[in-house]
Amino acid sequence: MDFSILAQASAGSDSASQAIVPVDLIWKQITSLGLIEAMTFLSFGSVCLLYGWRVFKILVVICFGLIGLVLGMSVTDRIVSMNSQLAGGLIGMGILAVLSVPLMKWGVSLLGALAGAIIASAIWYACNLPEQFMWAGALTGFVAGGMISFIVFKVAIMLFTSLGGSILMASGAMALLYLYEKTAPQIQDIVFNKKWFLSVVIVVPTIIGVILQNKFCKDSKDWEI
Repeated sequence: MDFSILAQASAGSDSASQAIVPVDLIWKQITSLGLIEAMTFLSFGSVCLLYGWRVFKILVVICFGLIGLVLGMSVTDRIVSMNSQLAGGLIGMGILAVLSVPLMKWGVSLLGALAGAIIASAIWYACNLPEQFMWAGALTGFVAGGMISFIVFKVAIMLFTSLGGSILMASGAMALLYLYEKTAPQIQDIVFNKKWFLSVVIVVPTIIGVILQNKFCKDSKDWEI
């Protein structure tokens, strides 16, 4: 009897230590949004989801600027000192933002590959597969997204803009539900106890966004890559 209890406790601790997805951190970022921020996320996210193909060049510059900011701050923190962290982040942001303009097609392809990796990881997480092997699903999605991006360039645009819009809209909607006292406990319970929820609210709108953007692209005659 004692051995079975110990085995169950050990299994529980192993599964807890194998948790990779930082749900606590994600939820903390969502609940830190105020009313204005949540509405902004919803508004900007809906534009990206439905009309990202119209403003994809601006979105590519913004995305690479944010990537450069994070990379610059990380590198500066490790090499120099904490006081230069912001300066390093700004330098990295400026460099990648400027480079993304002449390398626009490569940037879109990379973002399309990253979108594929995120979607594959979300599906892996929703299927309750071992989180310590999520990198395998992410790698598969990255390769698939990269191949699709190089073969059909417009798909890469629709994929990463729809995914970005979906993430923003999901974050804004959950923040609004959390701000409303009657729905706050329910949304928090679903986020932490239903592993499929976060994946569904990201992947499903992304698919809808890709379908709608593809329709809008066909109906628009004046749009060029």
